[in-house]
Amino acid sequence: MKGYISMLCLCLGMVVGIVVGKQWYSETQALLASQRNEGAKVGDWEDLWLEEEFSMEEEEFEDEDAEEIDGWPPSLLPIEIDLDEAYGIPIKEALIYKDFIETNQSLSDILSIFEVPYASINTLAKKAEKVFKVTRLRAEKPYLAVCDSSKSIQYLIYEDTPTDFVVFNLHDTIDIYTCKKSVDTEIREASGVIESSLSKTLADQGLSQVLANSMSEVFAWSVNFFKIHKGDAFKIIYEAHLVEDQVVGVGEIKAAYFKHRGDEIYAIQFEQNGEKHYYDENGRGNRKAFLKAPLKYTRISSRFSKRRYHPVLKRYKGHFGTDYAAPAGTPIHSVADGVITKKGYGRGNGNYIKIKHDDTYSTQYLHMSKFGKGMRKGRKVKQGEVIGYVGSTGLATGPHLCFRFWKNGKQVDALKQKLPTSEPIKKKYLEAYTALKDSVKIRLDAL
Repeated sequence: MKGYISMLCLCLGMVVGIVVGKQWYSETQALLASQRNEGAKVGDWEDLWLEEEFSMEEEEFEDEDAEEIDGWPPSLLPIEIDLDEAYGIPIKEALIYKDFIETNQSLSDILSIFEVPYASINTLAKKAEKVFKVTRLRAEKPYLAVCDSSKSIQYLIYEDTPTDFVVFNLHDTIDIYTCKKSVDTEIREASGVIESSLSKTLADQGLSQVLANSMSEVFAWSVNFFKIHKGDAFKIIYEAHLVEDQVVGVGEIKAAYFKHRGDEIYAIQFEQNGEKHYYDENGRGNRKAFLKAPLKYTRISSRFSKRRYHPVLKRYKGHFGTDYAAPAGTPIHSVADGVITKKGYGRGNGNYIKIKHDDTYSTQYLHMSKFGKGMRKGRKVKQGEVIGYVGSTGLATGPHLCFRFWKNGKQVDALKQKLPTSEPIKKKYLEAYTALKDSVKIRLDAL
């Protein structure tokens, strides 16, 4: 049976081969006929075909030959760049090659590509110890090799960050130094309507996630970023930091608008008495006595409730705080100026701190993984100061912060409190602020 099947397959293969061969022959004859009709000879067409095939083989051979002569990895590609302008190296004529650090690739591995003697590599590594540890080379970071006409390496430039770079000088005296690229600042604009989250809205526009944190800081006293709804919207005028026309960072937000649950909130940066703050369209300070939340841009996992099922105790009891889920180690900020009245460990609370802000308000922060540096009972803290880090100590199923809020000695829901605002624009600055506000508001409203 097996032999019969094999014979059948062989016959089918021969039939297919004959059919394909006939089709190819017919197409070839037709092409030759068309060439004859145009006055070309069969030999000319055949010579042209053979010449084209040979040139393709020759081209492939030349590429392989070049790679073998160089002995360099194919990823190391030549580039053209003004070394003096980009890196402050005053060389006009040089061969420059760019590549990226590979996983587990060392300085020695890179310099060995260019046949730098091990004695020179060792000298360079020793000199680098006080300037830049060569073990800090990171995979996927770019580097440039600057060579002379004989392809002997003169400089190795490692780009540690988009703004910081390290120069290994092998040109004359072996040396190493660090530098910063020139950073330009541009004023840019952005706007968006939130469909699911602020982060996704920014990402969809190719904008930096740093803007989410910046906006949460600007509107920290007026927008609850844990309760953003679909349809909320933002408009911002901000500083963008650029290196060689590429955005490498975000600076200050100069003005912003946020539509939150129907409320329209403006924040316009203005300096008075030597300090920059944000003010609304009426000159009132956006800064309030208390931050809206003790963490930056995470999420609420459990709210204030007089009856909640406790996930650890497995029974219903009051939950007189607000839980913020966040990765372990996330910084926790004091929501207002105050004095630490308690710092310690409790079976249920874990590591915790309690702060008295004035005769009316106090706050407490539970389940910390560790306390902030220098935190102790009696210490004064500033609004926004890091007092600890998110953890899961005490009765907790995972890393989170339980934030508790006291008013006149009674625990209340922090999210429902109406809190006092900061100092408004002073009369002597009001005219200057009004002029700035009017121009900025027109620009924001047009976005």
